[in-house]
Amino acid sequence: MSAGVGVRRADFLSKRTGLDRRAYRADGSARELRLGLLNQCVCAISSSAAACRLRAQMVWSARRVSLRLVTLMARNSLNGILAHIRLSSALLLLTQCAAPVHAQANAASAPNATIGAKTRVVILGVDHSAQLVSPANSPGLLTAFIDRVRPDAICIERAPEQTARRDFYEFTYEVQGVVLPYAAAHRTELCPIDWMPSLEDQKLAFGADLDEPPEIRPWQGFQGFLVFPDPKALKTDIFAADDPAAAAPIVAWSHKPAARADQDFPRRLYLYRTFLQSRRIAATAHAHKGRTILVVVGYFHKPDIEAILEQDGAIELVQPSSFGRPAIEAADEQTSRAHRVAVLSFNLLGRQAETGNVDWVWIERTLRALDASGSSPEGRLLRARLDQLTGKLAPRDAVSRYRILENEIPAHASFTWTGVKDESRLDSYFDPFGNLTVRQRATLELARALASAGLADEAAQTLGRLERELTPRKARQLAAYMTDQRPQ
Repeated sequence: MSAGVGVRRADFLSKRTGLDRRAYRADGSARELRLGLLNQCVCAISSSAAACRLRAQMVWSARRVSLRLVTLMARNSLNGILAHIRLSSALLLLTQCAAPVHAQANAASAPNATIGAKTRVVILGVDHSAQLVSPANSPGLLTAFIDRVRPDAICIERAPEQTARRDFYEFTYEVQGVVLPYAAAHRTELCPIDWMPSLEDQKLAFGADLDEPPEIRPWQGFQGFLVFPDPKALKTDIFAADDPAAAAPIVAWSHKPAARADQDFPRRLYLYRTFLQSRRIAATAHAHKGRTILVVVGYFHKPDIEAILEQDGAIELVQPSSFGRPAIEAADEQTSRAHRVAVLSFNLLGRQAETGNVDWVWIERTLRALDASGSSPEGRLLRARLDQLTGKLAPRDAVSRYRILENEIPAHASFTWTGVKDESRLDSYFDPFGNLTVRQRATLELARALASAGLADEAAQTLGRLERELTPRKARQLAAYMTDQRPQ
């Protein structure tokens, strides 16, 4: 406590008691008292325990002084008041003195002290949601990798403001489907590190809210449904981004301005956004000195982030591949039911099925693993869909199977995973019809099977029955997506 603070407190008391302000000036005896107690403080705080005891004693003494002061004021004892004000000032000064020393002593004696050690930063570049199509990059494998790293904190690609509302990008399955469940189960700190322009700036630059899909999503392109048509996607490796060649086209694009300056905003946004991502990662690293930080981010951000962070002497960049690939057994052990349903739903119910670009062996193995935990409505529907897509069910046989499912599945049965972000919509980023119950999905698949079997009238009636169960908004989206259906 400074002398100025002590004078202001004395001034306050003088006004309340009518005493002369000059009587409260610090005199020689008070200074001697403060110096004497300060000497005792320096000698006593040689250990954290001593600091803790000293601080507790001083706070207790200050409280007793305050109580005594009130009593003396009531008795109008001027000399007693002056003496106790001096002692109170000294004790409060020493309380402030001991606090930081106590904190430093505690930090030094804490287990696993890492003063002076560099923070290890592991940047795992991902192809967003590609975990759903590649067994070499599966949700269980990613979970097993995170468990192998055992990070003290995980940085995710979302801005802090949105993360605080549990509002994530709809395209980052790796975050919602893998990182968040892992962090919750292991109590691992989450650090959002993304940056995006404000809504008004997005509309100014792009003419749209980048987080808000149109009422009827386009079948492909920007804000359309997710598909991986390239066969190479089925072989995507979890450590693919460790190879600089993976992001080489992005790096080249980022270094070359557009031919027209008025069309250069996407590149400039990418550079600014990635720079701020790196600064937030650095802040996280500095707050976890000597620890391990895992960053899960789009692979195209990785080179620029690493180029910026390698200039920070407090950070050691570690490549994910240096931890080694988790064993298949470890990946299977870390694969949850939600992981399996996500993989199966995306490949069998979403638009990915239309591409034919599916690892059918992996899908069969995943479905068997799901069935091993017991028969379920979603498992039976997914099995029917797999048999239909692989030609094991003829069109008429598919109609019969879906009729049985529609009649037997309880109305309340829901999918373990849907990928739906907006519950008022029918669709998700992964599936035009993602927000249906299992029985409603069986009705939809029945209508589509009827249409494939040449029974158009019955197909229309079945679809009309489903529409009547939906809200007006969902019904409009159903009609739009069924009109624009691709061959099944």
